[in-house]
Amino acid sequence: MRTRGKQSDVPPPDSPWSEIVPGLWMGGHEFRVPPGQVEFAVVRDQFDLVLTLLRLPGHGPDPGVEHHVWPIPDGPLDGTQLAGVIRLAQTACDALDDGREVLVRCYHGYNRSGLVVAHALVRRGHSGDEAIRLIRARRSPWALHNELFVEYLRTGLATARLLEELTE
Repeated sequence: MRTRGKQSDVPPPDSPWSEIVPGLWMGGHEFRVPPGQVEFAVVRDQFDLVLTLLRLPGHGPDPGVEHHVWPIPDGPLDGTQLAGVIRLAQTACDALDDGREVLVRCYHGYNRSGLVVAHALVRRGHSGDEAIRLIRARRSPWALHNELFVEYLRTGLATARLLEELTE
């Protein structure tokens, strides 16, 4: 399954991960360091829970760190993939309720991680548009530049999932 397309016009973020709300972080596998070089973001034990939407070997986390992997494309998602996104967002919310530090990551930490983080924020009382604005302000203006994911959030992931399953 192809999970990442070529996006050479999308710049890497300035940091490996960003805190969106207390305890909930969003990040990727690479980031930009001055003077414009790219460095790999490797998770060790900085977080209690890591939710990975694109797994690259050697990027962590360390053994003993709870790690859930659900690879999805940065494109249209089917009902099963959307169900996984919903489950990961619930897992993030449960961990936050327990006072744990959570990282949700994909390649740059823009779209796939943004979808999970935004859905977690919606579950915690934000509107879809509020969640999108917050993520873009805290992570990057490039966050959630995948308009399909924005539409999923505005529709509601549970509704989007049902609509996808009807077309399958």
